[in-house]
Amino acid sequence: MSRQKADALVIFGVTGDLAHRKIFPSLYAMEQRGALQVPIVGIARQDMTLDDLISRARNGIERFGDGDIDEMVFKRFADRLKYVLGDYADIESFKKLRVALGDAKHPLHYLAVPPSIFGMVTANLAAGGCADGASVVVEKPFGRDLESSMQLNADLHAVFPEDRVYRIDHYLGKEALLNLTYFRFGNRFLEPIWNHEHVRSVQITMAEDFGVEGRGAFYDEAGAIRDVVQNHMLQMISLLAMDPPASPDDESLRDAKVRVLRSMRPLASEDVVRGQYRGYLKEAGVHPDSRTETYAAVRFHIDSWRWAGVPFLVRVGKEMPVTATEVLVDLRRPPQALFDDSAHCDRNYFRFQFKPFTTISIGARAKKPGDAMVGEQIEMIALHQEPDEMSAYERLIEDAMLGQAGLFARVDEVESAWRIIDPVLKVNTHLYDYQPSTWGPLEARQLAVGHTAWHDPLSPVKIAHTVEP
Repeated sequence: MSRQKADALVIFGVTGDLAHRKIFPSLYAMEQRGALQVPIVGIARQDMTLDDLISRARNGIERFGDGDIDEMVFKRFADRLKYVLGDYADIESFKKLRVALGDAKHPLHYLAVPPSIFGMVTANLAAGGCADGASVVVEKPFGRDLESSMQLNADLHAVFPEDRVYRIDHYLGKEALLNLTYFRFGNRFLEPIWNHEHVRSVQITMAEDFGVEGRGAFYDEAGAIRDVVQNHMLQMISLLAMDPPASPDDESLRDAKVRVLRSMRPLASEDVVRGQYRGYLKEAGVHPDSRTETYAAVRFHIDSWRWAGVPFLVRVGKEMPVTATEVLVDLRRPPQALFDDSAHCDRNYFRFQFKPFTTISIGARAKKPGDAMVGEQIEMIALHQEPDEMSAYERLIEDAMLGQAGLFARVDEVESAWRIIDPVLKVNTHLYDYQPSTWGPLEARQLAVGHTAWHDPLSPVKIAHTVEP
């Protein structure tokens, strides 16, 4: 696919919360390191001056950026800004936008607006002469289910071909996930054991020690499965489970991820346990009779030669004991018990910790000092990094402006993910309550029975001594 570098950036919804918290700080960071070279045109319905917009940008950078503002850098950034007061339903607003773009031939339109108006905005971009040679960035959620996702994609494709659509899932821009991909395919020793012959189970926990934090109205429309599992968790599983890409180019990587998603079984009710923390119904914006889950434990199956019989266990939730994201790959025991403690010892594992730090470690057995051939569990650290200096949004915005698509979700990725999730969205699965600062409803334990037990992130790994099949 031929992709074009952007020569202008347009931000729809430039006065909104996303621009304030994420986009402005990211663009300022790009300006700071010399990576921002194009004009920025903001468009919104709010009646404000350019000076007002510059003040709001400064506030966002000060509050949500990574450090003190360098006035010379900020002046360069502010000089790039323009503002168009517009109604997204009015063609004349888009004609004004075309004038504001000047000589730009390949603008990148960032739709920081609700998905419900994507179709209207893209249609009016075409009608107003702003779509020719342009590209578009859209934010998740990419629909609420398979049907709405397909309609959303049809609306986008009516104006922009797939190779000019960038679907942002900020998780894909995190340094930790990039490290996971590199660790898998930059080392030879993993590939021979990265399959069902050696891997017993894979579990992923994404825990947050806070609730909806004032986003009750939004969250109540989404829930943990739509908000996290359908996108972040399935993306992570695809990176963990995919075969080596045919080449390092963007499309080969995305092809490999899609093959994993297409080999996953659609979820059944018995594969899901949903929970809601006590006190959620009192959150502002939440319906008093809400059945929205704030916790989900899910068991995925990949029907492929590599992963047949290996459960991928996912647990996500709010009001957990800690904020952490961790992957634990549990390996089978050696085929013969040579030592007295072999039958009862912990197994080997790989552990990937993504939050609060990036850590890759290997669990192994080593002999204790003394005469007896008795071992102890040790954890060898392969990598430990401080939090990433570059934010996910900064990396993704820059990639979109450069025409690099590897970290964005392709249409077949999105629709394949919805096909997996869709069945459990259409049935009324039970909703269990759980106490805040716990690991969710006890009923989630049943998903791991016969395979392993849930491991709590940031704690020492203790693999349950279950009998291997």
